[in-house]
Amino acid sequence: MIMLEWTGWVLEILALGFVVAVGVLAALGLVLFVIDRTQTEDAIRRNYPVIGRFRHIFSELGEFFRQYFFAMDREELPFNRAQREWVKRASDAKGNTVAFGSTRNIAVPGTPLFVNAPFPPLDQQAAKTEPMVIGSGARTPYTAMSIFNLSGMSYGAISKPAVQALSRGCKEAGIWMNTGEGGLSSYHLEGGCDIVFQIGTAKFGVRDEEGNLSDEKLREVAAHEQVRMFELKLAQGAKPGKGGILPAEKVNAEIAAIRGLKVGQAGISPNRHADAANTEELLDLIGRIREVTGKPVGIKTVGGSEEPFTELFDAIARRGFDSAPDFITIDGGEGGTGAAPMPLIDLVGMSIRESLPMVSGLRDAARLKDRIRLIASGKLVNPGDIAWALAAGADFVVSARGFMFSLGCIQALKCNKNTCPTGITTHDPRFQKGLVVEDKWRKVAHYAQGIVKEVEVIAHSVGVTEPRQMRRRHVRLVQADGRSIPMHLVYPRPEPDVRAAAE
Repeated sequence: MIMLEWTGWVLEILALGFVVAVGVLAALGLVLFVIDRTQTEDAIRRNYPVIGRFRHIFSELGEFFRQYFFAMDREELPFNRAQREWVKRASDAKGNTVAFGSTRNIAVPGTPLFVNAPFPPLDQQAAKTEPMVIGSGARTPYTAMSIFNLSGMSYGAISKPAVQALSRGCKEAGIWMNTGEGGLSSYHLEGGCDIVFQIGTAKFGVRDEEGNLSDEKLREVAAHEQVRMFELKLAQGAKPGKGGILPAEKVNAEIAAIRGLKVGQAGISPNRHADAANTEELLDLIGRIREVTGKPVGIKTVGGSEEPFTELFDAIARRGFDSAPDFITIDGGEGGTGAAPMPLIDLVGMSIRESLPMVSGLRDAARLKDRIRLIASGKLVNPGDIAWALAAGADFVVSARGFMFSLGCIQALKCNKNTCPTGITTHDPRFQKGLVVEDKWRKVAHYAQGIVKEVEVIAHSVGVTEPRQMRRRHVRLVQADGRSIPMHLVYPRPEPDVRAAAE
């Protein structure tokens, strides 16, 4: 009897709870109905109160459902699951061998296929990367040890623990770290890695109170032994012709001191360097920075057409090879960024797949191959990408997003919202605590080492003993009809410049 009474009470409580829940939901639904019917901003919600809200919910969740449930391994953009998984396995120092064959559709036009040698070197003659000197004419040249290095990501665009992990990982892997245009912080230096100091159009970190380039600040930065080179940023692949913006709310006392701003002052980069309005002024600026710092100086830009590079190389021929930049970083139009207008991301700038062979050919025709090192950037994150770039004419390859994946990036596409769930591109301590430096720096090192190792495997397969010995003839590009033809026929090299040869 007691059990029956107890059961009855429970059922009554559950029934009452159900009635209350239904009442609350009904009241909430009524409130939402009134709100939706009376608001004027959204036609769907006004015409379909309450129900119309599900469209927005599904739209917000759509990208996540596609990423985890619906997109195939090779379908997703900007990076597909296969690319990200390779980085993850390499970062975890796990084997990257797979079974049963490739999932890659090699019939897609533009797919590079490496030409295997009929009699490759024996295993004991496996390809091995050799150091390469950049800026041999500078007072302090730089000997770079790795073909694969870290591209520019500024402190401000990425978080403190991200910079710390990258600095320590780069040191372990023996690669350089580019500061991005946000200046040099103690977090860049603390890992002990080689540093490439990027000078953006706003001159952050090396500017005077009026925002002009300061020789005194240049000397202060160059005094750090870890700072090996300076990169003058002219353009970025994701937003050519548009400067970066660091919102005022992100400019705290520390970032203000590093960048040379006032607390709460937005970090706005002009669309170009005010003191470099043409090729001659650009070469003057490069010469000034190299003379003041004593270290190699190069430029970062985006390929749009042949003419600017032809003009640059012609000017160097007139002025003398000593006036040339020590390196040129070519960023592709598919390059990444924390934030940029969609028209620039989608529509401006040549792909690295087209611009790199073009610039490489023009440089070599101008007899500048041994004078100007060529660095490739723009969505190059896997061994095949890096091997292709070297065969196309690059001396080095740099990546930013590949290293973000090694830090744990899940491609949430929240870089511009300060809500990055992995703590990489946010200054919110709540999210930053998920990025544990003591764990992530090892993943950074493993990723870089894994890239170099597997590029050397590809080089060995095509029959060369150093990755930079790969040439365009070692790569075939798939055409629209399914056939492949050698890359040197698709992108033939220009004839050497007679005027340059006379220099």
